[in-house]
Amino acid sequence: MKACVFIQTNHKQITGAIVAEHALRRYSSNNDKFDVQIMDSRDYPFFAAREGQEYLRDGVKRVWLNDDLQSFTPTRFMPPKLMGYEGRAVVIDPDIFAAADVWELLNRDMKGKAIMCRMRSGPKGLVDRCMASSVMLLDCEKLTHWDAEAKFEAMFDFTQDYQPWICLKEEDRDTIDFFEAEWNDFDKFTLDTRMLHTTRRKTQPWKTGLPTDWRPAERFRLFPPAAWVMIARRKLFGEYAFLGNYKQHPDQNQENFFFGLLKECLAEGKITEEFLREEMAQNHVRHDALEVLQRTPDLPPAPAHPLSAVLQAA
Repeated sequence: MKACVFIQTNHKQITGAIVAEHALRRYSSNNDKFDVQIMDSRDYPFFAAREGQEYLRDGVKRVWLNDDLQSFTPTRFMPPKLMGYEGRAVVIDPDIFAAADVWELLNRDMKGKAIMCRMRSGPKGLVDRCMASSVMLLDCEKLTHWDAEAKFEAMFDFTQDYQPWICLKEEDRDTIDFFEAEWNDFDKFTLDTRMLHTTRRKTQPWKTGLPTDWRPAERFRLFPPAAWVMIARRKLFGEYAFLGNYKQHPDQNQENFFFGLLKECLAEGKITEEFLREEMAQNHVRHDALEVLQRTPDLPPAPAHPLSAVLQAA
């Protein structure tokens, strides 16, 4: 069985997922050795069946909304079952873009471990010891206990909390090892970056100026009163009230990288202008995307790192 890279997405992040697939193929010289599959949450009816129902997240009851920006995250745990519990898989979020050959990750020595990932950054990593399941290398044969749909359903009878599940806290720690942070580089883009993760949702480059459509956490261990304010805001004014708009990404190189990839997707017919205009109309992609594309420089030919020309010019 071929190894496979799985890209999770929903309707709001489908453009990012298509660009992510393009990046994986662009930077690999081993494309014949692995498949790429986009997992769209719309293709799995159990998500839609729970629309508007309460589930357990970090000890707080929240309402499940398929229209939330990150409603796809439970699909992170689907690849082993989709692979028939055989072979290797990598799973990534739709806002993660390869800048190197992913085969190096798929083919690495896992030393008998079932999962390889990295720790979360900030308080979730340091205080909560939360592992980043946004990029995982999986030995599917060792993950026969993974059934994403069953876990998802358990959140709604409050026997399963989303947070420890997504943080891999319920896995046997002896079955997990860590790869280099550069395979899931959180908003840091250097010549060492293997896969760029635009994890700060507020500044995702293709969302600038759009109204915020993701829901912040409602549990803050370092300062609990902040959670009380967020809960009151939601209950009094609605899920996205007073959350503002997406902001400009602070790193022009990261914006140029994404739009350079998107430019190639348009040129190669992987995305059409009609599709992009529809995504803009639905507030999934920033409204000035076509203007941004016009001023975006071409990326250097692969396998050169996307930053190589920028740093040489500097």
